[in-house]
Amino acid sequence: MAALGWFTRRRHLATEASVLAGEASAEAARKSSAQTPPPSEAPEAPEPEFPVVGDERAAAFFDLDNTVMQGAALFHFGRGLYKRHFFRKRELARFAWQQTWFRLAGVEDPAHMEDVRSSALSIVKGHRVSELMAIGEEIYDEYMADRIWPGTRALAQAHLDAGQRVWLVTAAPVETATIIARRLGLTGALGTVAESVGGVYTGKLVGEPLHGPAKAEAVRALAAAEGLDLSRCAAYSDSSNDIPMLSIVGHPYAVNPDGRLRKHAREHGWRLRDYRTGRKAAKIGIPAAAGVGAVAGGTAAAVALHRRRRF
Repeated sequence: MAALGWFTRRRHLATEASVLAGEASAEAARKSSAQTPPPSEAPEAPEPEFPVVGDERAAAFFDLDNTVMQGAALFHFGRGLYKRHFFRKRELARFAWQQTWFRLAGVEDPAHMEDVRSSALSIVKGHRVSELMAIGEEIYDEYMADRIWPGTRALAQAHLDAGQRVWLVTAAPVETATIIARRLGLTGALGTVAESVGGVYTGKLVGEPLHGPAKAEAVRALAAAEGLDLSRCAAYSDSSNDIPMLSIVGHPYAVNPDGRLRKHAREHGWRLRDYRTGRKAAKIGIPAAAGVGAVAGGTAAAVALHRRRRF
């Protein structure tokens, strides 16, 4: 718990580990994007005020959880691994707790995120990267494809149609993020890099999770390597934890924002987009203290669903 407390206190500061995580993620993203096929055709959507067509030094960076996709990618990935007998019911309940908290409180609590990532690392330790990539493709079809926000998807497509590159930037494993980016026809993905030796996961991270300041460092590293001008780039996120990333681009957007990000965006004149229904937006905006009972109930419901074999 002491380590988690340290993580919470330092989440808005760029540490040496943040820089390492960001640089590792940028390198992994550039390698994976070289293998990415051309974007697939997407549904037509109204053209937004931005981006500028033909600006090759501009790009867009999208957070994943609750910005591009409803819920947390790690939770959906965990459900898929559980279905394939990678771990037991106890670990599934932990994933369900984190997902329920995230959906109700509307914030990425560092303690919950770190707990889930530690569990995920222990689960994949000793498995081959190629094995998890193949399984990730199946899990995307089973649990993620139907949870993409159409509005955010249209924003990403507008950047692609303008001839710009579009990257996911997420604390989810870079392998999972790369699969999602490829399926959406995006350029590539920046994500948390798990150490592997000889194609086998060691159970350790390179640096730290790509969260908070680490995301900003990853975007800076990628922009430098790709010759991008950040003042001409855009970034999209739902979380106040991503203020460091949003602050370094010229066109920041708050998408499905939590309360803190909404307030910050209004104070700084950032554009807002909310693709949730009114009911969902109200639910996600419940303060943490008021939502404790709902969180507990949501976890119980998740376990009950498992017992009915709906996972």
